[in-house]
Amino acid sequence: MKTKRVVPQRFNPWHHVDYGKNAPEIVNAIIEIPFGSKSKYELHKESGLLRLDRVLYSAVHYPANYGFIPQTFCDDEDPLDILVLCSAEVDPLCIIEAKVIGLMRMVDDDEEDDKIISIAKNDISLNYIDDLKHLPPHTTIQLKRFFEDYKKLEHKHVIVNKFFGKKEAYKVIKDSIERYKEEFGL
Repeated sequence: MKTKRVVPQRFNPWHHVDYGKNAPEIVNAIIEIPFGSKSKYELHKESGLLRLDRVLYSAVHYPANYGFIPQTFCDDEDPLDILVLCSAEVDPLCIIEAKVIGLMRMVDDDEEDDKIISIAKNDISLNYIDDLKHLPPHTTIQLKRFFEDYKKLEHKHVIVNKFFGKKEAYKVIKDSIERYKEEFGL
């Protein structure tokens, strides 16, 4: 039998914030990187704090607030990534109720790396958007282009394969929640 991973005793947003009572349609998103940032922050898994992974080498910035869905687990051994479109940049470690509208499937350093695409539920300027197809066309182009370009000067390769609607995103969220429960015995 596989040994379960241990959930840290001190507070850690990955383990101690739930994924949201209305998941997979509306999830809690923990923001790591604000919209417009050139700094790539990542959750330090042991402490629950953010650490600066790097300042982006490229002349690009994050096109959306970026973070993760708590109590999820993916093949890359990280929580499930989420992009939260919002009319404002949001402070790191803020919890946002995010309405899921789609999925961006990509390959990063030869590993599949799904990104959930969502809208900040409490942002009245965007929360009327219910599906990826309702976004302005340039938004998905901008997301795709950012992820294809942001590691190029580091000589790393990212391929954005395809965008999917919310039904596929819901499936990925449910699967990552189940995987978290299996890995951490909850």
